[in-house]
Amino acid sequence: MQKTSQGKTVGARRAAGVDAAPFRRLAPALLMATGAALAWPAQAAEDGPPVLPYRPSVSSPASLPAPGQLEMEVGGLRARDDGARRASLPVLLKLAFNEDWGVLLGGEAWISARAPDSGRQRGIGDLTATLKRALRLDEATVLGLELSAKAPTARDGLGSGKSDYGVNGIYSRDFGRLHLDANLNLQRLGRVDEGAGRLQKGVSASFSLPVAERWGATAELSGTQRHGAGSTAQLLLAAAYTPHSRLAFDVGVAKGLNTRSTDWSMFAGVVFPLANFR
Repeated sequence: MQKTSQGKTVGARRAAGVDAAPFRRLAPALLMATGAALAWPAQAAEDGPPVLPYRPSVSSPASLPAPGQLEMEVGGLRARDDGARRASLPVLLKLAFNEDWGVLLGGEAWISARAPDSGRQRGIGDLTATLKRALRLDEATVLGLELSAKAPTARDGLGSGKSDYGVNGIYSRDFGRLHLDANLNLQRLGRVDEGAGRLQKGVSASFSLPVAERWGATAELSGTQRHGAGSTAQLLLAAAYTPHSRLAFDVGVAKGLNTRSTDWSMFAGVVFPLANFR
């Protein structure tokens, strides 16, 4: 999935937008109400396949969800950068055809953004479709490859207005209880500033560890580099709560580590099954 620097096109846009205070008050209630309403039928059968969360890290895991199980990830993201404020509802749908192939469809269902030097805007975000291949080497190691294309569905100011294309190589491995997801990706950006390159390189490494029966912790370093645009770097810390195998919640923060990175972002989300086609 493409992700920003929390959410998986690393390097957040400094988009203009509306005052996000009412949006921020409503977002948590909307998130939980949507999750409960959509997830209730699928969760009734708790003996079904467990969910496989891809959020909240920048890194994607190499593995696919259980074949035939349609999973939904929805969250709330609030970012602050040089006086700009941005709140959004990132959404991701995941479906594996079998253990080797699957598709992802994701984007921001709603954005409310404000910048000190421009107008106010709100609306839907860009939409990204991804074809994914997973290759299990052994019980502890999985390789993955993602091919993605972004459609410029967001209005000007909330998105780039151009299509982007990307390829992401993934290495996932269990070291006992510690799990690693490492990503190396390349994106061709459709819209760039004059003198800046179109090819953006990205790298990330996420480490997750169970800390209690239903709790886990994640730490991640990520960054990007592009000719003429400098580099970004980010540290992400998150906690996850899994009341049972078919429902997972997360909450965390991300901090930019240099001047070209988003200053601070906070996020929370939920992962649940929508349907099972098998």
